[in-house]
Amino acid sequence: MDPALLRKICLSFPGAFEDYPFGPEIAVFKVRAHVAGGARHEAKLFALSSMDPGDFYVNLKCDPSLAVQLRAAHAAIDGAWHMNKTHWNGVRLDGSLPEDMVRDMVEDSYDLVVAGLSRKQQEQLGWARLGRSGE
Repeated sequence: MDPALLRKICLSFPGAFEDYPFGPEIAVFKVRAHVAGGARHEAKLFALSSMDPGDFYVNLKCDPSLAVQLRAAHAAIDGAWHMNKTHWNGVRLDGSLPEDMVRDMVEDSYDLVVAGLSRKQQEQLGWARLGRSGE
C-alpha cells in the first residue's frame, strides 16, 4: 500500500474529506454529514496518517476487544501514538499486512465513527448500521 491508495480508500466513503490541522506532513481524514438548514455538523476523525513513504502509518479507530487481538497477532499493529490506545490502533504500512486487511480496518474505523453520529447525520451520509433488524 502507498499513500495514494490510502488516500483513495479514505476519501471513498460518503462525507469523507482530508484536512491538515497538524501541518503538511500529517493527513487527517474526517467525516461530516451535509450541512442542512444552516446548521454545521462537527467533523469527526476516522484516520490519521503520516503519508510519508519512509515512515508510513495510519491511526484507526477500532473496537477495544478487536484492537487487542490485532495487536497480538500482527507486529505492525500497536496502540496509536498520542491517541487513546484503548480505541485507536497505530498501523505501520510497511507491506507486512495484506492490502484488503488495511482496507477493512479503515472501513471499520469509518463505521465506528459514523455510528456515533446522530441518526439524521447517518441518513444524510447514506450509512446503514450493520446488524439492524427489519431494515
